Amino acid sequence: MTSFEEVADRVWVARQEWYDLNVCLVGGSQGLLVVDTQASARAARVIVEDVRALGVGEVTAVFNTHEHFDHTFGNVAFRAAYGAVPIHAHEVAAEHTVEAGERIKELFAQDDDDPHRDEVVETEIVVADHTFSSVRVLDLGDRQVELAHPGRGHTAGDAVLRVADADVVIAGDLVEEGAPPGFGDDCHPLDWPGTLDVVLSLMGRETVVVPGHGARVDRDFVEQQRQDLAITAQTIRDLAAAGVPVERALAEGEWPFPRDALSRAVTRGYAALPAGIRTLPLA
Repeated sequence: MTSFEEVADRVWVARQEWYDLNVCLVGGSQGLLVVDTQASARAARVIVEDVRALGVGEVTAVFNTHEHFDHTFGNVAFRAAYGAVPIHAHEVAAEHTVEAGERIKELFAQDDDDPHRDEVVETEIVVADHTFSSVRVLDLGDRQVELAHPGRGHTAGDAVLRVADADVVIAGDLVEEGAPPGFGDDCHPLDWPGTLDVVLSLMGRETVVVPGHGARVDRDFVEQQRQDLAITAQTIRDLAAAGVPVERALAEGEWPFPRDALSRAVTRGYAALPAGIRTLPLA
């Protein structure tokens, strides 16, 4: 039994247990586009079998919403199954895929207790070979889909996919359900709210939104997450302008997300501010 659920006309989502990741398929008369590919070649081979069990066509292209390993490490399995299909990503995401992947491999290699250790370490990293800087339109035969880089947020190379005729936006990790947004070492918390404004401009009131992780959501959810991100960004700016040092910012700020999820957001946000703002004396 395939794990894919059709959430709109020829748009399927397989919500994975590992990382609660969403792997998506978009179908057209010329084949299937896979969006994000799982965190290892071994895990992706299971998805390949699910795609075949679905019986709706052959994979003709792959799209990585950003460079993180849980979205890219399955690329090699889809290439093995379907040949040299094009893999699309934003140019910055492609540029950083190997570096990000090797760093994750090192972390897994040091953790003998992680049940996924071996499958992550053994995965060959395959980088997107079809990159774009702003927007790309893919022709799937009887439908076109749009890949867009709305700006920096979860990473510098985030991209989303819009299926206009089905009123679906696949948002990658710019939107996450069930947990705070992913504030990692490569996040851009001050840019993120404006980036979501661009994503919101691609949506109507009834748009189905597939986040990078978790259950599908709607425009209202994205608007709320955008507001919480804006509060986070403004709090960082306000604390820095008041002369609060970065090491005290988490304790002194009022935050819309749990403090234990925000340490890297605060550090990254402070570092992105002009030096003068970070060194203003306390009043």
